[in-house]
Amino acid sequence: MNDSSDHVVTTVPMARSGLPTHIGKYTVQSRLGEGATSEVFLAHDDFHHRDVAIKQARDKAGQSALEQRFSSRFFAAEAELVGRLNHPNVVQIFDAVNDPVAPYLVMEYVPGVTLREFCSPAKLLPLEQVVEIGFKCAMALGYVYRQGIIHRDVKPANILAVMDGDEVIDIKLTDFGSALNLTADQTQVHRVGSLAYMSPEQLDGATLDCRADIYALAAVLYHLVAGRPPFQAETQGALLQQVWHSDPPSLIGCREGVSAALDGVIQSALNKSREGRPADWESFAASLSALIAQHLVPRGRLQKVLDSERFTLLRSLEFFTGFDDVALWEVVHRARWQRFHYGHKLFKRGQEGRSFHIIAQGEVEVFRDGQRVARLGAGTSVGEMAYLAPNPDLRRHATDVTVAEPATTLCFTPDTLGALSGETRHRFDEAFIKVLVRRLHAAHEALAHPRRIL
Repeated sequence: MNDSSDHVVTTVPMARSGLPTHIGKYTVQSRLGEGATSEVFLAHDDFHHRDVAIKQARDKAGQSALEQRFSSRFFAAEAELVGRLNHPNVVQIFDAVNDPVAPYLVMEYVPGVTLREFCSPAKLLPLEQVVEIGFKCAMALGYVYRQGIIHRDVKPANILAVMDGDEVIDIKLTDFGSALNLTADQTQVHRVGSLAYMSPEQLDGATLDCRADIYALAAVLYHLVAGRPPFQAETQGALLQQVWHSDPPSLIGCREGVSAALDGVIQSALNKSREGRPADWESFAASLSALIAQHLVPRGRLQKVLDSERFTLLRSLEFFTGFDDVALWEVVHRARWQRFHYGHKLFKRGQEGRSFHIIAQGEVEVFRDGQRVARLGAGTSVGEMAYLAPNPDLRRHATDVTVAEPATTLCFTPDTLGALSGETRHRFDEAFIKVLVRRLHAAHEALAHPRRIL
């Protein structure tokens, strides 16, 4: 967190529209939203040439002492996370400025809407999209938990939807003002969150673990499926009694396509007792992924392969055993996924190697001088030797590689590999070293024991 002395103070002239012209060094463009204690602005970061979202606390002069204390605690919770959370489905917090008048956070700007847009019965998302959203949220919250953070306010309004037309193509978790930082020393606010999505133990002020957020995410998924939250009441007291003592109505029959399996996954995560819920985020994510893999939710207009399916597939491949979740998500989004029919030539002898393939499904055969020398299946790479060669003369393929069974591959070129983060490229380097060691060992065995190999 930066001290305000390092920045221009926020007390700047107001534009005619009522907007500040600047917040610190950032040029304000519009107001994105406002709440009881803060406002969110769209601004431009001239130094990094990017748009940012700035969440600015309201002027302390207009707040009571109690409001100031809580506002400071919420600001501190998010400021603690500057530069700490780096996941494709979590909004990045770039900076926190403890301005004496109105502290502010500088965050990644995500155009779109929140999931609250899709909670009404008239605007419900297809079920496969709901499950896909749930899977991505579970993976992101699992990452957050491994950093020692419990969000404590998982709700539709805190999940941003990245849109392509009317389709949700990605999500971003935001608003960590209520987060419980298990690694922090300072006193933190307890019993925070949104009542409709809070677990019984969170309402009780008990010690929390990841299962409190698992409950909250399940409540969000319930709302996205049914068009209403798990519990509804006219008074807060009545709602509290339901959260503590009542079971949510079954989702079966609330809309076409809801299977017993889908209802079971969500209801299990809404168990009153945390011991009755999935034990960890990996278990919950796996149960959501299985709904898609086993065709337990209807595939409507989204007939394409979903990100969750690709992620789960990559997790099963030997090549990617050294990749963590963040690196795998990069691969899912950056790789060029291709399908090839039987007999297609991936590479021809003498062709210059400007790409390599990792086989996700199917098999290929490798021929040298017309004789088959290898058959490779899922989890192996082809073309990397020519791709990695240090000069053009060595980049020409020495073999023909032909599809032996219909194959799905991930294709990488210098441009796509260069777009990956340094950490992910390092994991590719480690994977290639393992491939080369295995192939050198196989070549040695072939020379030493040719009959046994053939």
